[in-house]
Amino acid sequence: MPIRNLIRRSVTGVFNDAARGERPVLRRDDALFAPDSVAWRVHGDVVSMLVGGISSLLLQMLHPKVLAGVWDHSDFRADMHGRLRRTAKFISITTYESADRAEAVIDKINAVHGRIRGTLPDGTPYDALDPRLLAWVHVTEAISFLDGWRRYGGGREMGREEQDRYFAEMARVAERLGVNPVPRSRAEAEAVIRDMRPELVSDARAREVRDLVLSQRIGPTITAPAARGLMRAGIDLLPGWAREMHGLPSRPDDILARGQTQAMARTIRWAFATSPNVRVWPRETTEFPPG
Repeated sequence: MPIRNLIRRSVTGVFNDAARGERPVLRRDDALFAPDSVAWRVHGDVVSMLVGGISSLLLQMLHPKVLAGVWDHSDFRADMHGRLRRTAKFISITTYESADRAEAVIDKINAVHGRIRGTLPDGTPYDALDPRLLAWVHVTEAISFLDGWRRYGGGREMGREEQDRYFAEMARVAERLGVNPVPRSRAEAEAVIRDMRPELVSDARAREVRDLVLSQRIGPTITAPAARGLMRAGIDLLPGWAREMHGLPSRPDDILARGQTQAMARTIRWAFATSPNVRVWPRETTEFPPG
């Protein structure tokens, strides 16, 4: 089997459970976002999205109410990989699949959130439909995905105007999820993070989930060194204050991790350059094509 196909099969297996018949999401011409959108570019790069996803998880868990929803209402210790897969699938569907399917998966997430509520150890109530908590999750994901793309996906020269376009596009999903405030520019996203920083906490729960995330295997055992590099790249993408809260200081091998991750990103882009999913499929196409 050609090396390109081997790489594609390995990467596809990270995000899709073959035993359950999962296949990659089709890029369709009736998607929620147009093919020339910034979202299509940012969300289409495997490595930069992985790095951004790791970084966003590390940010999200610093909010005790967001963390409590995961702690109290999911089997994250036994199924962290499944959780990561489901998040990746949500991003893929809402970016590339038909607008109707995107709306359906958003409705499903809203229904799940509607069942998640409880109290923190100190008795403070939390509710997953709280618009501010949804804003924290949304903003940390969006800014991490964007910054991952800028560092590893080929967007190094992306100007502020295009960055603002990305946040404006993401606002369409945020509004449907009940996010408030909804940032429509990078400055507004940074303001949300700045305003919510006083609510963040690094405690025993956050440290346990941090360690669980950073010890995750991504793919088969043979890819363990690459997974460790991705984790280091995700940490390296964090703002300095978040690294300090997590007790993850800069290390001499951060530069090495950047170089390894950039090389990995280039290799995977090369492998997927001939994939059937680099083209845009008409709305009547309902099954992923072979190849």
